[in-house]
Amino acid sequence: MSGYQSPALSQPGLSVAEQKQERRSARRRRLVALGLVAPLLVFIFFSFVAPIASMLYRSVYNPDIVVLIPETMANLSEWDRSGTPDDKALTSMAMELRQMALDRKAGVFAAAVNRSWPGASSLVNSSARRLRSQEPDVLEKSGAQILLELDKRWSQPDLWRAIRQVGLVYTDSYYLTALDLERNPDDEIQARSSARIYIQLYGKTLALALTITALCILLGYPLAYYLAHAPRKKASVLMIFVLLPFWTSLLVRTTAWIALLQTNGVINSILISVGFLSQPIEVLYTRYATIIAMTHILLPFMILPLYSVMRSIDPAYVRAAMSLGSKPFAAFARVFLPLSLPGLGAGSLLVFIISVGYYITPALVGGTDGQMISNLIAFHMQESNNWGLAAALGTLLLVLILLLYWVYDKLVGASNIKLG
Repeated sequence: MSGYQSPALSQPGLSVAEQKQERRSARRRRLVALGLVAPLLVFIFFSFVAPIASMLYRSVYNPDIVVLIPETMANLSEWDRSGTPDDKALTSMAMELRQMALDRKAGVFAAAVNRSWPGASSLVNSSARRLRSQEPDVLEKSGAQILLELDKRWSQPDLWRAIRQVGLVYTDSYYLTALDLERNPDDEIQARSSARIYIQLYGKTLALALTITALCILLGYPLAYYLAHAPRKKASVLMIFVLLPFWTSLLVRTTAWIALLQTNGVINSILISVGFLSQPIEVLYTRYATIIAMTHILLPFMILPLYSVMRSIDPAYVRAAMSLGSKPFAAFARVFLPLSLPGLGAGSLLVFIISVGYYITPALVGGTDGQMISNLIAFHMQESNNWGLAAALGTLLLVLILLLYWVYDKLVGASNIKLG
């Protein structure tokens, strides 16, 4: 039995030449369609796929240190991680510290080791400066002894374990740090003994995002309901006010909240003048400021999907329920509300996903108490230059969002969300 052929290409009335012409036309149409879609595919690749792939790769790839101390890392590969490494490893470290001092790269190595072994920064920098004046042949003969004489801390096994760990080209240390974990001297994973901030910050980020989403639902649903049932001309005018924030810079809207919420700002001044408060309250640079400002900024993302779905719901459904004896609230809860759930789900997803990764507003009005995980990711990228940890934190945030979306899809059915 012959394979399947397209009806257009296997019509018995077409000659062989006509069938070839039809195939060429179909191929030409596919190439034209691909040419039209190609710019969009290129844009998606460079703006979405490539950055995410780079982030995933960067979170486990760490070539910076092994380039600075290749000989030392090769010697440490044979070390059993108990006691001080042999003289060969100490000598290679002394020689490579000297070279890093000459190349002005000792600070990079010091900062990397200091993240795993606090105090290593001063040790590495001071040792590198003192080794700069040593002759290479002298270090080659007695570099181990010279290194130990510079500082007794070079004999501590914990320091060398940290050097060996940060020198691995492919490592899971960034993910362990992002999960508040670390490896003990026996290479077993355990809870980090120092400050544990990342898991707590992930929890606070989720709590803030859920709070903002809930507030947007409470404020956006009644407004969308009113807009959907208002006369079209009046609804169009009111919709302008909903869209008005999109015409204003995000930075301007955020700084406006700084003027409103600060101690001597507009809100405190009004409340004190009417006698509601006796002294100003501290709202700015707290998590409450983050919630208020982000709710205002993200509220249109809730209203627009709700309005789109509510506008398409036929009012006759509710009237029919009421004509059959249902009370207004019962008719709304049993008829209108279920029909509006697709818009509610779409708006909730938009607000939640955007708020989880928001950066500018928490950075400007949140202070320390209102910071989210995105602010810490930006800190590691811009100030501490720990791109590997920033990539790991971003990857975990992406996985968390995808996991929550999967749970939502299973429980509610995000695939059933349709606008209009």
